[in-house]
Amino acid sequence: MGQSVPRTVLLVEDEVLISNLVAEALSERGFTVHEVTTADEALHYIGSGADLDVLFTDINLRGRINGAELAERARTLRPELPIVYASGRYSPADIGALVPRSMFVTKPYDLAEVGMLLARLTELH
Repeated sequence: MGQSVPRTVLLVEDEVLISNLVAEALSERGFTVHEVTTADEALHYIGSGADLDVLFTDINLRGRINGAELAERARTLRPELPIVYASGRYSPADIGALVPRSMFVTKPYDLAEVGMLLARLTELH
């Protein structure tokens, strides 16, 4: 007892090298990371009832659903889910309305800072 339960991050990133780097950095910070490359895969995971404490999604994803729409759909399935958006191409103004209680980080981002941000979000959750 006394040991904290790992927090689970759903990482949605279609650039595999970036995904691997982020997943490794978050794992080193004590997170359990589930990596997917599309919004469809993410929605399947979210809808499965699997453990999930925070969604960390790129905005620009391959496929028919981008990260902004994924966030909206994720909140329908899990209304209290913390969400962090990331993009090197878009700003929050480009996306329109972000879902309530979400954060936006600009690529390239500092992995240590993202780790701390996710830790704070999951502590509050």
